[in-house]
Order: sequence, then structure tokens, then C-alpha cells
Amino acid sequence: MGFTDFLKNLRKDEKKVSKDASAYWMKCDGCGALMYYKEVHSQMFVCPKCGYHFRISAQDRIDILCDADSFLEFDKDLAPVDPLHFVDKESYKQRIQKHQSKTGRPSSVIAGQARINNVLVQLVVFDFAFMGGSLGSVEGEKIVRAIDRAIQNKQALIIVSTSGGARMQESTFSLMQMAKTSAALNKLSEARLPFISLLTDPTFGGVSASFAFLGDLIIAEPGAMIGFAGARVIKQTIGADLPEGFQTAEFLLEHGLIDMVVARKDIKKTLSDIIGMLVPCNENQPILYS
Repeated sequence: MGFTDFLKNLRKDEKKVSKDASAYWMKCDGCGALMYYKEVHSQMFVCPKCGYHFRISAQDRIDILCDADSFLEFDKDLAPVDPLHFVDKESYKQRIQKHQSKTGRPSSVIAGQARINNVLVQLVVFDFAFMGGSLGSVEGEKIVRAIDRAIQNKQALIIVSTSGGARMQESTFSLMQMAKTSAALNKLSEARLPFISLLTDPTFGGVSASFAFLGDLIIAEPGAMIGFAGARVIKQTIGADLPEGFQTAEFLLEHGLIDMVVARKDIKKTLSDIIGMLVPCNENQPILYS
């Protein structure tokens, strides 16, 4: 490859994936190293030089966590409506349609049943590409239905969060999902079934203020930014400098707010090992609910 071709590749949008994705260069946000896309992809989107965890799509997350062809999606036709006829720079209906076209999904939550190292679970994954993974009424409903399936099938529940928080275009309808999902998780607890919350970059707002921090076990990826409000807002509010590494997964672990920080390559085995201990005889359990 000549120097001219090298520069052309560098100018291409790093975050777009072409038919020949291996031709793209990526710059690591952690160490600044330049790498081919295929090199990062082969490492589960983790920088092979410094261990920086890139943000990944919801589908990539499912592919990494689940056994091949084991994910069965439920409630795939549930889509948001516009109860408030909300309009800012554009109408809420237009925003929904734009993100549905962009992602090919009706909402920011994907929910279904899967096997993780042959252990059956109910899995909920947020898609940050859909309106910043925001929590609306449909997303809350999908989570509650996943909880109901976990209870009926006696399975563990895993929620992978990546979200900017509650969706302002739905106002109180969105905020009520915080209470709705929390109440449903209490039923899961009464059924003595585990809820594992996996926090990825970023997890903020109403999601972190509700179900994301209600897990029986709270796991985060290295370097994930997690909190309620952004660091700038907090600094302006309290009028003081914030500690180094504030709101990172490592900072939260050090201060007792989460239980584990687990590298992406180890998350699948960690989840299956934990669920195998907490939900006996899960491996051979048939699918009871559809």
C-alpha cells in the first residue's frame, strides 16, 4: 500500500463498515494506535495493544455473548407510539422512523431467549444506535415481558445496558418505566431467580437510576462510563473538581458500587459459570415459553 492510499484510508469514516471492512483503519481512543478493522474485530473489538474496549453494536453483543444461532427474539414487532405528539427540532414520529430505518429495529431494546455456553437465559440488550439506547414505554414493556418469561421458565435474566437514560419525548410515560421495571424485578427476586446486570459504555440517566443497579450481580466492562448525570453537569452543580477516573467502571468497583469488572473476552464464561451455580439443572432445561 502506497502512502497516498494510506492517507485515503485514514480519512474514511472509521465507524462505517464497508463490504470490505478489513480495508479500514481504526484509531484506538485509548492509546492512539492505528490498526486495521479486521485486527480489532478478531479481538472482540478490544484494542490488542492497550486493552481499550470499543463500543459495539447490539448485534455484535448478542453474537459475542450467545451460542451460535441460539438467540430467539421475542416481541420484535413492539414499536413506540407518540402519545404526546411531541415536537422539538422534528416530530417524535419522524425521529422514530429515522432510527428504525437506521438500525432496522423498531425500538432500542432487543429481548429474547438464548444459550450462553449451553445455559438457557432471558437476555435483554440495549441498542445505543437507536436514540442513544433511551428508555421508553416499549423498552420498559419488553424488559417486563422478559422478566415474566424468566419467572415462568425458571431462568436467569441478563440485561446489557448502554443508554443515555429515559426518553424525554415520552415524558412521564418514559419515567414510569423506571418504577415498572423495578417492580417486575422484585417478582423475579421473590421467585429466587438471579438478575445479572451488565453495564457497558455508556450507562446513564434513568437506566442507571433504576434496573441497571438493581442486579443481584452487577458487572461492568473495563473503562465503561457509568453514572446518572454527566461529569460536567456534576462539576458545575457542586462547584468542585471531580476525582480522576470519576464514573469509570474501575472507580465504581473501588467504591463498592458494582461487583466485578470483567474483560469482554471473559464475560461469556463468567456469566455461564455464575448462572450455572445459581440456577441448578439449567443446561438441559427445555424451552417452555414462546
